[in-house]
Amino acid sequence: MATKAMIEQAFFILTSLVDTPRHGYGIMGDVEELSGGRVVLKVGTLYGMLDRLVADGLVELDREEPHNGRLRRYFRLTDDGLAALTAEVDRHRANATAASRRLAATRPAEGIA
Repeated sequence: MATKAMIEQAFFILTSLVDTPRHGYGIMGDVEELSGGRVVLKVGTLYGMLDRLVADGLVELDREEPHNGRLRRYFRLTDDGLAALTAEVDRHRANATAASRRLAATRPAEGIA
């Protein structure tokens, strides 16, 4: 059975957490950088997505640290989150391969007028 495609925001949030736990603003900046500026998360969108990812078991709270009188929450990727991200990368790769083959088959050969 095919799994549901992951939305782009979730894809980049999970990607942001692959190498280290991050706090919300760190995730926001990393997602923007990873996506080449195509995905810019607003605070409400980010924390709504994080709540869903936590509920789905893909992300978990790593720690809370005080920062300027407020608690800064750090999140980390779970093993299930890593598996989900890996599956999504494989899905994107397969889709790109299929599209590339089709494009290559329909392009006129170079140098032929």
